[in-house]
Amino acid sequence: MTKLTSHKALSFDVYGTLIDWETGIVTALSQGYPDLNFPKVDILHAYHNLEKDYQSRYPDLPYSQLLAKIHPDLAVKLNLSAPAEATSQQFGDSVGLWPAFPDTLDALKRLQKHSKLLVLSNTDRASFAETNRTQLPGVEFDAVFTAQDIGSYKPDRRNFEFMLKNINEMWGVSREEVLQTAQSQFHDHYPAKEMGIRSAWIVRPGAIMGEQGKKGEEVWDWKFNTLGEMADAVDKESSGM
Repeated sequence: MTKLTSHKALSFDVYGTLIDWETGIVTALSQGYPDLNFPKVDILHAYHNLEKDYQSRYPDLPYSQLLAKIHPDLAVKLNLSAPAEATSQQFGDSVGLWPAFPDTLDALKRLQKHSKLLVLSNTDRASFAETNRTQLPGVEFDAVFTAQDIGSYKPDRRNFEFMLKNINEMWGVSREEVLQTAQSQFHDHYPAKEMGIRSAWIVRPGAIMGEQGKKGEEVWDWKFNTLGEMADAVDKESSGM
């Protein structure tokens, strides 16, 4: 059986896996609507459906601009008043403020001892740079591939093809030597499976977005509740235990 430690590179989804984007989105929305009183699940389902639609319609639009564009339609879905343009832009610019999960920093630093770390994210360069600076300080990723670099959003196969091509050219790493590490089945695990890329599901118990698989269908190779649990498993393998 293939071991976790056999992978020379870990390809990370960021928002939902390393960063608690659900808390970030709800917090950012509530800043424009201080009296917001909707169940979190309703807000996130409405947001996720709009995001999928907009990412399909505007594949080359940077993520922060996409968020700003979604914001007025999200307000309509939730029967909120029409936002000012500045409020929508503030929502779009909020990505760098979305918080990291408590286990993320320590886990990344441990995993980096064993594999190269790369980002394959549905964001733009500036938003991710702000996230790296404010929420993931001290973590130096070996490569960063954003939707802005590629011109499409996951689950588009082009994003994974771009990643595979670049890591092979840069490091000589093959498809069999990279592990897609992500929470979202929709954005990451289904396309990875279709392309023959092994994956580790970081469940993030309680997560609402990205869970679009068929019940009982396993489209991943490893499953961990948190990234910290995955780092523990890698450390254990490395020590021969």
